[in-house]
Amino acid sequence: MRDGGRVSAAIEVLTEIETRHFPVKMALKRWGEAARYAGSKDRAFVSGLVLDALRRKRSLGWMMGEASARGVVLGVLAFTWKWPVERIAEAASEEHGFGALTEPEQARLKDPVSLDGAPAPVAGDYPDWLEPHLARALGADQAAEMAALSERAPVDLRINTLKADAERGAKALAPINAAPAGILPNAFRIPAPAAAERTPSVEAVPAFSKGWFEVQDLGSQIAAAVAGEVKGKQVLDFCAGGGGKTLALAAAMGNSGQIFAHDADARRLADTIRRGQRAGVRNLQIRSPIEAQPLKGLEGKIDVVFVDAPCTGAGTWRRHPDAKWRLSPDQLAKRQIEQDSVMEDASTFVKPGGRMVYVTCSLLTEENEDRVAAFLERHPEFTARPIALEGVTHVTPEGYLRLTPHRAGTDGFFAAVLERSTYAP
Repeated sequence: MRDGGRVSAAIEVLTEIETRHFPVKMALKRWGEAARYAGSKDRAFVSGLVLDALRRKRSLGWMMGEASARGVVLGVLAFTWKWPVERIAEAASEEHGFGALTEPEQARLKDPVSLDGAPAPVAGDYPDWLEPHLARALGADQAAEMAALSERAPVDLRINTLKADAERGAKALAPINAAPAGILPNAFRIPAPAAAERTPSVEAVPAFSKGWFEVQDLGSQIAAAVAGEVKGKQVLDFCAGGGGKTLALAAAMGNSGQIFAHDADARRLADTIRRGQRAGVRNLQIRSPIEAQPLKGLEGKIDVVFVDAPCTGAGTWRRHPDAKWRLSPDQLAKRQIEQDSVMEDASTFVKPGGRMVYVTCSLLTEENEDRVAAFLERHPEFTARPIALEGVTHVTPEGYLRLTPHRAGTDGFFAAVLERSTYAP
């Protein structure tokens, strides 16, 4: 495919997302199934262009004076990908192009509307209703954080210490330009790809199939490390999902003790089984909700209950930019109810002297500090234990972990450690 056809495809996909409210993955899949002629580079181009448009669609629409899919895509090409106007015009006029540039489009591409006078939600690329929530959570750093959330994200990897160490892992990852990510010794990073490019294929590295490493954002790795010493312990991953943090915890345990993986959605646990086998985990028990009482017998017996709670995902907008446009006030309220419920259920498994680790991949205070405060008010037998993790400085005055793209270079994550007293409630 030539540039014109690729750009046309991106406009088509973006239009479908906006008019039919499809998730971006579904819209790209539908286009790919219809465009069998498209090669891997074509798909990477279209995907990258669509995602970049979703990351900055309000600010780019403002700069172009045109908020349509076409206007925003043209804005990506000119202001994010830095294409000269001549190249854009040439692509537009190709046989399968997107139609010749209009005079207003040419004018805006050469002289865009300044963002200096734009409202904060426009300049920061988020829905208007989120303004007070983000202002509360991010304070003076709000503009910088929202700019960071509109950038492409790197690919982070975790060396699986059940199968390799950092030195051997580094050698295996050298062909795909992965370098130490910092903070954690087993974390490596592949920089975000340039415009129209894709990151190297991680799964093509022979060591991947051997289970030497996993794809996992550095923030997620740090959140798992907050669990503290887990070797020889009884650990319950209460909302295990696909198993990313389950595997990180299992590696920290060194196949000692016992780790139980549970999730309300049995289908998500299928990946945990497969990934656990590849990673060489031998102390994992899957507790599926298909069973009548999957967690029976664990009440009050678990040293560490890890709760990766359902949330809005407001910390992952670099990777899932369509999520911020689909989020609504009702969904935020629903997540808070779910978070309270999950914490209530999970806390029953913490033994006296044990701890519950509450984690979200959200930036919003309503899903983080507020939920912890509400739980502690209901449960005086629990107290917050300040997080102290070597190399991690992103700790709030209350002792909670708060990671953000601008400050920490990770996805947005929150974590709190809540310890249960040794006396009977």
